[in-house]
Amino acid sequence: MSGSWLRILVSLGVAAVVFGLFLAVEYVLRRVLRRLGQRATVLGELAEHIRRPLRWFGAMVVLRITVLVALPTGSWRAVTSHLLTLALIGTGAWLLAGVLTAIEQTMLNRWRVDVADNRHARRMQTQIRLVRRVIVAAVAVLALGAMLMTFPALRTAGTSLLASAGVIGAIAALAAQSLLGNVFAGLQIAFSDAIRLDDVVIVENEWGRVEDITLTYLVVHLWDDRRLVVPTAQFMSQPFENWTRRDAALLGTVELDVDWTMPVEEMREELRRILESTDLWDGRVSVLQVTDATHTLVRVRALVSAVDAPTLWDLRCLVRERLVHWVRGKHPYAVPRLRAEQVPGTPARPVENPAPDHDARVFGDSVDGLVREHAFNGPRKA
Repeated sequence: MSGSWLRILVSLGVAAVVFGLFLAVEYVLRRVLRRLGQRATVLGELAEHIRRPLRWFGAMVVLRITVLVALPTGSWRAVTSHLLTLALIGTGAWLLAGVLTAIEQTMLNRWRVDVADNRHARRMQTQIRLVRRVIVAAVAVLALGAMLMTFPALRTAGTSLLASAGVIGAIAALAAQSLLGNVFAGLQIAFSDAIRLDDVVIVENEWGRVEDITLTYLVVHLWDDRRLVVPTAQFMSQPFENWTRRDAALLGTVELDVDWTMPVEEMREELRRILESTDLWDGRVSVLQVTDATHTLVRVRALVSAVDAPTLWDLRCLVRERLVHWVRGKHPYAVPRLRAEQVPGTPARPVENPAPDHDARVFGDSVDGLVREHAFNGPRKA
């Protein structure tokens, strides 16, 4: 008995020494990868993302070998070995996910979105992120399946499970219909180029920027710092506005109601001066038109352009504010107002003996009127 415990202690000591050597090698390897990462980005990303899973995976390998060598044959050895096998599969999947994340980050660094024309870069980033998440999900499912197959009872029941696979598949498809719909919608988003990360959209009457796209939901960062979470299936099944589908530049309108006396030509020149005095205008469109003229007011619409939606919002507010100030200062008489004008009437002239007006009666004084009166009322009495 003492010999068995001695062998266990010796094996644990050897395992500790081996693990210590492994950590030393891992530290040196990580430093080398970081140094080489200055030239090859993927090596630097590997050194950053696989550090923790690699340590745990190495620890599981060392413990697994130690259990096989040190522990005597028995129930404790079988249970411990099985648990370490499960941990080894889990840490191996974690390590593979870290490698995929490093590759994803390397590819994302190649497609920068902090440039003027970043539409293609945002499309590639969206596809890379969703593909990586699909692969990681597949790795997790395979790792879970490998863990389950380590149990002898599940391997024995494999034949009967295969026989009922059709029924199980149908039940699973019905149960996961919503989840699968969102997953397929996420893949559709990734490869249809209908929407990308950082796109400016209008969803549920809310304006915001796409912050994150997953396989099951989409996060929109609204203008007031709220987050709108929309299932991908719902997002793809309903209409939405994408303001940066092809280009981020937009047109915007500013409408003012003024009096009919407003000199429109001067107002058009003032709009041009306002736009040329600010960096918010991109120099493309400066149009002022009278779009309506009803009752007491004239509606004037200014059409302006900017490089993107936030800049356009600020430009519209600036134009509206300065046009209002210009109207009040230069043409106060053209401020909208309600007029009430009293028109003097002509009094009726008194007539003492008005002449008979035969054209004012249907029956009566005229010859035709007398005939008509006789036809309906009979002859007049003397």
